[in-house]
Amino acid sequence: MSSPTPAQPLVHPVGSARLWGAALAVVGVLLLLTYLVAFDQGAVSRSGMFLHELMHDGRHLLGVPCH
Repeated sequence: MSSPTPAQPLVHPVGSARLWGAALAVVGVLLLLTYLVAFDQGAVSRSGMFLHELMHDGRHLLGVPCH
């Protein structure tokens, strides 16, 4: 009679490092965009009136008070 083999723990891969890196990059870009649209008020986005007006309209679209 053979002896039973010990049970091996199940290993579930959480995800590759590349996937985690891509997810963190996407979250970072979304946080930066949220900051620029909601809280910037022109301090960082000084690249002309077009970008300022675009961010201003985005604030109104999202319902963020700006003035």
